[in-house]
Amino acid sequence: MPDTTRVNINTTGVEQNSYDAIVIGSGISGGWAAKELCEKGLKTLVLERGRNIEHIKDYPTMNKAPWEFEHRGSMTKKLLNENPLISKAAGYDETTQHFFVKDKDHPYIQEKPFDWIRGYQVGGKSLIWGRACARWSETDFTSPQRYGYAIDWPIRYNDIASWYSHVEKFIGVCGTKDGIESMPDGEFLIGYELNCVEQHLKEVIWEKFKRHYVSGRWAQVTDPNEIQKQQGRYCLNRNLCMRGCPFGGYFSSITSTLPWARQTGNLSVQPHAVVHSVIYDEKKEKAIGVKVIDANTMKTTDYFARIIFINASALNSNLILLNSLSNRFPNGLGNDNGLMGKFICHHNYRAGIGGEIDGFRDKYYKVSKPAECIIANFRNLHKQDTDFLGGYVIYSGAYREKLSDKGIQPTIGANFKKAISEPGGWGGYMYMQGETIPKEANHVRLSKDKKDQWGIPLLITSVGYDDNDDKMVKDFLEQGKAMMEAAGFKNVRGGDNKQAPGLDIHEMGGIRMGHDPKTSLLNEWNQLHQCKNVFVTDGACMTSTGSQSPSILYMAFTARAVNHAVEEMKKGNL
Repeated sequence: MPDTTRVNINTTGVEQNSYDAIVIGSGISGGWAAKELCEKGLKTLVLERGRNIEHIKDYPTMNKAPWEFEHRGSMTKKLLNENPLISKAAGYDETTQHFFVKDKDHPYIQEKPFDWIRGYQVGGKSLIWGRACARWSETDFTSPQRYGYAIDWPIRYNDIASWYSHVEKFIGVCGTKDGIESMPDGEFLIGYELNCVEQHLKEVIWEKFKRHYVSGRWAQVTDPNEIQKQQGRYCLNRNLCMRGCPFGGYFSSITSTLPWARQTGNLSVQPHAVVHSVIYDEKKEKAIGVKVIDANTMKTTDYFARIIFINASALNSNLILLNSLSNRFPNGLGNDNGLMGKFICHHNYRAGIGGEIDGFRDKYYKVSKPAECIIANFRNLHKQDTDFLGGYVIYSGAYREKLSDKGIQPTIGANFKKAISEPGGWGGYMYMQGETIPKEANHVRLSKDKKDQWGIPLLITSVGYDDNDDKMVKDFLEQGKAMMEAAGFKNVRGGDNKQAPGLDIHEMGGIRMGHDPKTSLLNEWNQLHQCKNVFVTDGACMTSTGSQSPSILYMAFTARAVNHAVEEMKKGNL
């Protein structure tokens, strides 16, 4: 099919600027919205504020060896000084910086420290995400109501389970079926084999703690099924994913969902399109389009559609709707209850530990697998068994030590050759990903007097930790150390890194789902209660954070919402 990526904004009239559907954002959830809408026959416009990215062509570092980089992949002092915020991001270095924003180009106001990590390009952060894809469990959906720390989710696991399967089969998720209640099994490709020390950890942690240590569920094509073969995707386990993978080994919008949407002939993609606001028609009592500013020319254009999906990433989705003002909605589209932008939450990554273990010197492993192991949540599942609310998962792995780990500096000659021919001992690590509790005080809002270069109000972030987070960190450090020491690890060290919220890159909430329009913004189908032809299916829709990584849940929400939207359109309800 011809490439329908649009380079220039069309300003020739309403008719030529009209589509069946508009999707704001081209990342993980936006790509899924595009795929599902186009497959169902809707002419769909995807708006992306960043530059266009083409698979393979725009991966400048994908095949470079370390010595081909001026600084061997490391960040220079100049780069760090110019980008003190974004350079904190996991995976950011000389080899990947092309997929991250530059600090000076996209300012915002931190009322409290908040590290907002962004990647503005076609494909969004799907090019640089961690790829963990474990499912939520029933307890994740019911815990907020059972323990009273958030409003009730309007859906349960059974409402989303089939959509998880729908997504997993298409994107390719590797893993093992382990029968874990707090981390349900899915439609898995072959999981990564545990190395000898990881297998040892698995056995000890089950024997002594009755906790599951398993191969992680990852969006990695270990053994492609037919649908991934049709996408032209396979994985060589190079573990260079964030540079952009020429083989499509990991899921991203530009290797998977957007090409699939494009081959229908129904897709248009508009890069350099900064969304100002959603346009609301007070006579029709619905949204009719989107106001867009060309990032380069500053020219403004309105695009029109019957339905609008907002997938700009959580905080930008909040910004867009808060800036969508009308006489009917003076505080933001759908914001009758004044809760938009509030109850922002994230994941707690504040603690990690590591150590060394004797033995296993005669063992090694064949590949640098691009996935980790995971210990599923074991806290507060059926009753509150700790002094904190919520739970956490633990990511973990084991490895042979490198020269630098052994205190040997690279040099030349016989001693160096001998050193690199004798692998070091084994090390291992654990780090937490914890649930945080939604609080009204944790919020984002628009600045009243400061604007960006496109005349859009700057976003103010006011998000912090609380005592519950501190207690969870303490519990992880105690439990993680106990598990590692039980497995024979020595010199177990680590602690609370005190990192600011946001660096987890899992910001959620602000436009949360719920039963009641008085306490939530979206219904069970991700529709705005007060504007039913607008859907929000990225992290902004989240009612609580759960402990598992959320990206695949956004994908499942998106596919489910598109299916509902198209059914409602056929009935004449949208």
